[in-house]
Amino acid sequence: MQKSLFAEFLGTFWLVFGGCGSAVLAAAYPELGIGFVGVAFAFGLTVLTMAYAVGGISGGHFNPAVSLGLTVAGRFPAARLVPYVVVQIVGAIAAAALLYLVASGKAGFELGGFAANGYGDHSPGGYSLLSALLIEVLLTMFFLIIILGSTSSRVPAGFAPLAIGLGLTLIHLVSIPVTNTSVNPARSTGQALFVGGWALQQLWLFWIAPLAGGALGGLVWKILDDAD
Repeated sequence: MQKSLFAEFLGTFWLVFGGCGSAVLAAAYPELGIGFVGVAFAFGLTVLTMAYAVGGISGGHFNPAVSLGLTVAGRFPAARLVPYVVVQIVGAIAAAALLYLVASGKAGFELGGFAANGYGDHSPGGYSLLSALLIEVLLTMFFLIIILGSTSSRVPAGFAPLAIGLGLTLIHLVSIPVTNTSVNPARSTGQALFVGGWALQQLWLFWIAPLAGGALGGLVWKILDDAD
């Protein structure tokens, strides 16, 4: 159990540091910035690489919504859910803290949005609360279906991290303009703690929507799985 929890800490740390780090440090870099597409691929690559690195130890969740969805689908023991969520949150906060230390080392540093998630005035594209709620629930649901389907015994073994990483990339390509893409309450929490103010006030959505989407994804897969 301890090794599994440490693996989840490392995986979530890498996801937040790599994904949010790309947004904070490289997305808008003058002339050579990676933009939305680069950030989307960065998030996908973090999950892909750590799923191969430590997925065999912990299952490679790195996300409370994923852990909940797997529990609902009967793929993960409920007794492990809370410990997994706790270490995922700790990993995300540790990554956000280190990212803050790195970013603040630049002359004239301003915190800005710090890759936090938001809606309304704090949505990159000015999207409403309803738009944010719908897209976070829907995309998290499909993320769980991708995870559960690609790791089932029906498909060739060893390729699941590719499908999951590319799935997360696609999710970011769709939703960065809407919410800056959460689908992961731990990722949202780490950044919000450093931004404070509006980010903490809106954080509730980025817990409720991904968790609801994760649970729905688990239920949908359970129906599909039972129907076969």
